[in-house]
Amino acid sequence: MPTSTWFQRFLLPGFAFKAVVIGGGYATGREIAEFFLPSGPWGGLAAMLLAMVLWSVIAAVTFAFARAMQAYDYRSFFVRLLGPGWLVFEISYVLFVILILSVFGAAAGAIGAAMFGWPPLAGTLLLAGAIAAFAAFGNASVEALFKYVSFLLYGVYAIFMVLALGSFGDRIAANFAIPAPADGWALGGITYASYNIIGAVVILPVMRHMTSQRDAIVSGLIAGPLAMAPAVLFFVCMIAFYPGIEAETLPSDFMLQQLHMPLFHLLFQFMIFSALLESGTGSVHAINERIAAVWRARRGSDLGVRARGMIAATLLIGCIFVADRFGLVALIASGYRALAAIFLVVYVLPLLTIGIVRLVRRTQAQSETLREDAI
Repeated sequence: MPTSTWFQRFLLPGFAFKAVVIGGGYATGREIAEFFLPSGPWGGLAAMLLAMVLWSVIAAVTFAFARAMQAYDYRSFFVRLLGPGWLVFEISYVLFVILILSVFGAAAGAIGAAMFGWPPLAGTLLLAGAIAAFAAFGNASVEALFKYVSFLLYGVYAIFMVLALGSFGDRIAANFAIPAPADGWALGGITYASYNIIGAVVILPVMRHMTSQRDAIVSGLIAGPLAMAPAVLFFVCMIAFYPGIEAETLPSDFMLQQLHMPLFHLLFQFMIFSALLESGTGSVHAINERIAAVWRARRGSDLGVRARGMIAATLLIGCIFVADRFGLVALIASGYRALAAIFLVVYVLPLLTIGIVRLVRRTQAQSETLREDAI
């Protein structure tokens, strides 16, 4: 059996988690404007740090529970956490995937229209085809996507931060000094963390590389900073145009226009498209893995490339029509807060109560077994 690398044990889960949460709104700046800017510069940063801490804690418990129960797809995970109530999560997750794929499709369409003058549906179809292609080839393909897109993403955000500070750093400093309402930051941070933390369950297939509970806990704690770091950099840059940028549909595109660097503008938009690709692929792959586990149990064989591709294509085609019918801002504003409440009830609260109790009991039982064997 191949030995898991340090990267697979500690960094891959964080990169995968980042891949799922960065998505259409985070990468374009729309989610940041929606949840953090209303609290002002300092309130927004406080909300982001709160969300990051929540992500780290919940991801660590999720990974530890998954490894202890050997549950590496979301259905197995929730069967062990909720018993028959796992179906409630499944319904919620399917709704979540429909919503986020619609958002990703709308964002890809908006990018294609803004950059190349394409009809919105063209960018959406391009993204859908790429997601289906990566999802069809299973774990190895998806993990490679998480790895290499992560390097691209962190590099582009770092360059963007340097360019932004050089071009309008004085405006950033001045706007951080403007008195702004900092109320509501905790609610914004909790809401944002709640619907995005589902990414910790979506990426459970990468947990198979873990060799100990320590691996699971450490990788979970690392996941929060890895996922939030680009958002913090982007938020700081956005403050240069606060508060007007809050109304922009694509804040990233607006800021890139202010830099007057067409080549970097193209690179950044390519990075956003890549982020949409890895986010969408991660969400679709989770459904493929859930189906593959049942298929393997019933038929004794693995789900093939063609079947995986067909499942992905069916999901994506359905969501394309939703993306084509509604706008990006409306989708985020109307759907995400409701999903945050649902996932708090069916995932976060049970995990931090029932899940922790079962983890403690299992650890105690294993310790007693080891003592008996020693005797």
